[in-house]
Amino acid sequence: MTVLRLARSELKRMTGGLLPKLTILALTMVPLLYGAVYLYANWNPYGNLNQIDAALVMEDAGAATSDGVRLQAGQKVADSLVEGHVFNWQPVQSAAEADQGVSEGKYAFALKIPRDFSSNLASPGSFDSASQAMLNVTTNDANNYLLSTIVDKLTTAVHASVAKEVGAETANQLLTGFGTIHTQMAKAADGAGTLADGVARLRDGAAGLHQGTGQLEAGAAELYDGQVKLRDGAAQLASGAGQLSGGLAQLKDKTAGLPADSQRLSDGAAQVAAGNAALNTKVQDVVGQLQAADDGLRARVQESNARLVAAGVLTQDQAAKVLADFDSAAASGPVTDARAKIRADAAQIQQLADGSAAVSAAGAELAAAAPALSGAISTASSGADRLSAGATTLAAGQQAALDGAAALSEGARKLDDGAARLETGAGTAADGSRTLATELSKGAGKVPNPDQAQKSNLSGVMSDPVAVSNVSQAKAGSYGAGLAPFFLTLALWIGVFMLVQAMRPVTQRALASNAPAWKIAVGGWLPFLAVSAVQASLLTLVVNVGLGLNPAHPMLMWLFLLAAAAAFSAIIQGVVALLGSPGKLVVLILLVLQLVSSGGTFPWQTTPQPLHVVHQILPMGYVVNGMRHLVYGADLSMIPSTVAGLLGYTLLGVVLSTLAVRKHKFWTLKTLKPEIAV
Repeated sequence: MTVLRLARSELKRMTGGLLPKLTILALTMVPLLYGAVYLYANWNPYGNLNQIDAALVMEDAGAATSDGVRLQAGQKVADSLVEGHVFNWQPVQSAAEADQGVSEGKYAFALKIPRDFSSNLASPGSFDSASQAMLNVTTNDANNYLLSTIVDKLTTAVHASVAKEVGAETANQLLTGFGTIHTQMAKAADGAGTLADGVARLRDGAAGLHQGTGQLEAGAAELYDGQVKLRDGAAQLASGAGQLSGGLAQLKDKTAGLPADSQRLSDGAAQVAAGNAALNTKVQDVVGQLQAADDGLRARVQESNARLVAAGVLTQDQAAKVLADFDSAAASGPVTDARAKIRADAAQIQQLADGSAAVSAAGAELAAAAPALSGAISTASSGADRLSAGATTLAAGQQAALDGAAALSEGARKLDDGAARLETGAGTAADGSRTLATELSKGAGKVPNPDQAQKSNLSGVMSDPVAVSNVSQAKAGSYGAGLAPFFLTLALWIGVFMLVQAMRPVTQRALASNAPAWKIAVGGWLPFLAVSAVQASLLTLVVNVGLGLNPAHPMLMWLFLLAAAAAFSAIIQGVVALLGSPGKLVVLILLVLQLVSSGGTFPWQTTPQPLHVVHQILPMGYVVNGMRHLVYGADLSMIPSTVAGLLGYTLLGVVLSTLAVRKHKFWTLKTLKPEIAV
């Protein structure tokens, strides 16, 4: 018995009457009922959202902008929503009425634009009162859970649109402000330059002032030193004037009797002069007498010597020597000494007489001048008193002048210190003002000054700074096309699973034959393969033509589904053949595990970790992934390996079926009368 004969025999049995034919036809249509009908119902749900009633409450009162234009952002949003026809918007007068309608199910949800919507949108123009504009949404998951997600996307889109528009306006105002700042900074830079020039002149003037105050301080110091000397001199003058005044007072007292005394002096001096003159005359007479006596005595000695020489008593030399001895003795003898003394006394007496005469004459003159001298001394004493008083006043004034000079010197020093600080500060101010002017000029150059076209472009970029360039390597055309790979795969598994309800995995007739186990196993699988291939073909045809799936690789998609049908039918037929009726429960469990782990809706990586292992082991996840690549036109490099994997699953199913044949070739009582009929 060949494999094909076994398969043909089973197919002939299943189509032997009208009811079996209808059963096979119904089983063939199962994937269509599950997959195609579900995809049809959900092919483009977002395109029919306009059938959903939604409450729209517009309470915005508008607001005036900084340029005087009336902002009616809330009304603009409401109008754009109504014109967009995304939902069937129903205008409602109040938020309470809208919330009540959502609660009762009259409205799927409510979108409320509050009264301060426009005013809050315009608030960023004032830095101290900026507020967010709110869009209030009321949903009720009892109406539909997914509707909340859809509404979130809608409100996000409305938010992005309004934010972009308002952001563009705000950015335009900001850029306009930048232009104003640029202009004002340029003016400030010019003013700072003028200020820098003025401060530079101030610095030069401060330097000159400092030089002058330095000279003033030096002069004040010299003035102080001079004032100290003047004060000391004035003090000395006052002291000397006092002493002079005292001395002149004493002189005045002492010279009060000067005229009488001078007269008496003159008279006494005249008398002394007369007495001295008489005395001198007498002394001259005595000197004459002594000279005459001496001269007579020498003459007698000469005469005696002459007589003695003549007598021969003495020689001439001896006579000359005697005369010389006489002269010598006379020169040093008492007489000579007395005569010399008398002459000296006579000279002194003469001098005294002359002096007395002079004194007498001076005394007379003094006596004559004494009254005038006494008056002058009296006048000088009075002047000395006044001089002493003036000197005392001068000393006191000079002390005040000294104190003033000290204050002037200290003030000059402080003024010089202040001038030095002023010079330093003026220098710093000059440098700072020049730096200010330079930096303001640089800053003005860095502050944007966009023209109208630049502001329009920049405000657009600033309000929507991030643009997403979507490069879709493979894209589903619709919501239904996005679900198609998963639901086609799922429908194919369910369709094959339904076949075991009416088709026998292995016939008793085949088990009773002498055919090899593998032939019996393959012969039992081929009818499942044939029907599942028809299911896959019909499913492909209806989805592509009827629903307009338009896969990127329609022929490869059909062949891939046939490979999936072979794998699914082999596994399901093998499991049920090996386990019997419990195998149907195992197949159902495998369906559930693959339903949650294949990544048909959410990525399989988001499932719990244990399901990751299930995804790696069972075939449905690979089929879903391969279908996506074939339907959307993605990279096909993984298709050969996936097909090879499906062939491996097919071989696994055949192995399970072969094991089942070997198991069931040995009949037991339980085999003849099973607990649960297959």
